[in-house]
Amino acid sequence: MSARSISPRPRVLIVDDSALMRALLKRMLAADGDIDVVGAACDAEEARALIPRLAPDVITLDVELPGMNGITFLERLMRSRPMPVIIVSSHTVSGASATIQALQAGALDVVAKPARRSDMEGFARALRDKVRGARHARLPGFRPAPSTPRAIRPTASAHGRRLIAIGASTGGVGAISSVLAQLPADMPPIVITQHMPPGYLERLAHRLAHQLSRDVAPAEEGEVLAPGMIRLAPSDRHLTVSGRAPHYRVRLSDGPPVSGHRPSVDVLFNSVAQSAGSDALGVLMTGMGRDGAAGLKAMRDAGAYCIGQSRDSCVVYGMPRAAAELGAVDEEIDLDEIAQKIVSVVTLPLISQAAK
Repeated sequence: MSARSISPRPRVLIVDDSALMRALLKRMLAADGDIDVVGAACDAEEARALIPRLAPDVITLDVELPGMNGITFLERLMRSRPMPVIIVSSHTVSGASATIQALQAGALDVVAKPARRSDMEGFARALRDKVRGARHARLPGFRPAPSTPRAIRPTASAHGRRLIAIGASTGGVGAISSVLAQLPADMPPIVITQHMPPGYLERLAHRLAHQLSRDVAPAEEGEVLAPGMIRLAPSDRHLTVSGRAPHYRVRLSDGPPVSGHRPSVDVLFNSVAQSAGSDALGVLMTGMGRDGAAGLKAMRDAGAYCIGQSRDSCVVYGMPRAAAELGAVDEEIDLDEIAQKIVSVVTLPLISQAAK
């Protein structure tokens, strides 16, 4: 029996080219006494040699490595021995871009290296929390998110829903990328809240716009949402929707965190419930915690059609489970089938969906 199967505490392998950062991460992870750092590697080759021997539960990975870069290492790892990986990323533009690639390639989450000494405590706490959660993450039948669109079929001329709201957290970048890649270009406007550290959502929007050749961008205050648009909550701001169909409008807020997050999925979903009601479709995807559950319930109570990602296809079945427990979900669906369901709900006349 391997050490991985009997240890009651997460076993972590650190992969970072900086000796100082490796020492710092080891000290931070061990601070509460419930995480075991079983090894540290300075590059991908050393990490590949250590993994079979140490059998870690979780890897922390700096994607900017010498020799084999972190993205290539991660892609090979996910093909041969999938396991939870937390990206520990720099604040540089290149670091942010590489992190988005890593998240689409199967990494669970990201923690940004602190830019100031005063940020160290928050960074350490976030890192420990993500490692604890990652240990129990699932990587069911992992496949990297598609890099090019695979639209299911054209949308019908008569829409049953005129606004789509999506929320996700841990594992969500790959899941959202996969769903968007399958949706036709002429869908109703799509608004998304994805939990990420400040500075990364903008790079995610840029990468999705390039990959999908679609109108994907961070949401801007006051813009009117039109068919074909995909808007993401920008870093550290709540995204809400105001107005009435067909003139829904973006509103951004610097209000306090809700459900522990800014941007918060609950904030987005509650605003969609108030503005769009039965004109909306909500999707709550993989993620830790409960953010989005109460908001999705508000949407369903207002007549929206509400989808939760299934347990078996979630990396972390936290947010969708909380929503299901509240009675907020019309259907739980595997990740591979969510895009098809979105298209079918959007293209059905609303009157045919009245009986749930």
